[in-house]
Amino acid sequence: MIQQMDNANKHDYNRSNEGFTVIGRLIPQYENDCWSYTEELYDKPYPKEYEDENIDDSYINNTHKAVFFYYSDHHCVGQIRLRVSWNGYAFIEDLGICQSWRQKGIGSLLLDQAIEWARQNKLIGLALETQDVNLSACRFYARKGFVIGGIDTMLYSKFSTAHEKAIFWYYML
Repeated sequence: MIQQMDNANKHDYNRSNEGFTVIGRLIPQYENDCWSYTEELYDKPYPKEYEDENIDDSYINNTHKAVFFYYSDHHCVGQIRLRVSWNGYAFIEDLGICQSWRQKGIGSLLLDQAIEWARQNKLIGLALETQDVNLSACRFYARKGFVIGGIDTMLYSKFSTAHEKAIFWYYML
């Protein structure tokens, strides 16, 4: 069951904020105005975690921002955070699924909710950013019809010792 975040369930934010295993990276290539990519699998996968984020009340009852939670038996096991971007896209700021609930279609259901939210807001599509080393997420977005729109090699300069690159994905409505 999907529910929009409100004051009653705001405490569920971050419940699905669990790490992932880095198994490799996506290697994008831009040629003749077209993006393609290959994959590099690592010999030694490693875990990657994210710190919990604070969420403010600006995501509640706001037509330009929203958070949706996925619940199973009253337990929040997934979330997606969205905002209207200046360029006419619904920007997905975060999509997280509890590790034990991945590969069960919850990410797809939350993306469907994001598409519906974008349509209600008369936006042209969805956009998001993820790291090149989040290969599982990159594969997921590609399967869902997202295409690469750009790369930023500097976005993670302050934080990354692995020289991660930011990949921007787009989905047209």
